[in-house]
Amino acid sequence: MEEVLPPLKEFIVDYCNRYKLNHVDPGSLNLDTSIDLDLDIFDIEIDLFLADFADQFKVDQSKFTWYKYGYPKGSTRVRMIKIMFGYNSTWVKQLAQYCYKPKFMVRNLQDAVKTGRLL
Repeated sequence: MEEVLPPLKEFIVDYCNRYKLNHVDPGSLNLDTSIDLDLDIFDIEIDLFLADFADQFKVDQSKFTWYKYGYPKGSTRVRMIKIMFGYNSTWVKQLAQYCYKPKFMVRNLQDAVKTGRLL
């Protein structure tokens, strides 16, 4: 299985710490980690995240559009589940994914780093 590139992993952890989003364990990041569901980055924050990402990795995002993924806007139901049960156990993650389908993954960012374009 392919691993997340170390600079990308460092960027995600640093971004979440800098803007006081969720605490992210670098060891738990993988290519199937969802930016909007697992890291809780959605709405205007995801646009800021992508702009920071494009600047850091010199990625062309001129052709990027949310039509392919659907704009991540979060879910109140998932937020309540996370507050009540936490987000560490697998059954909570499965329930959250049942309520809200993740739209944007770390895999998309890694592909952008490799190709130089965010599509």
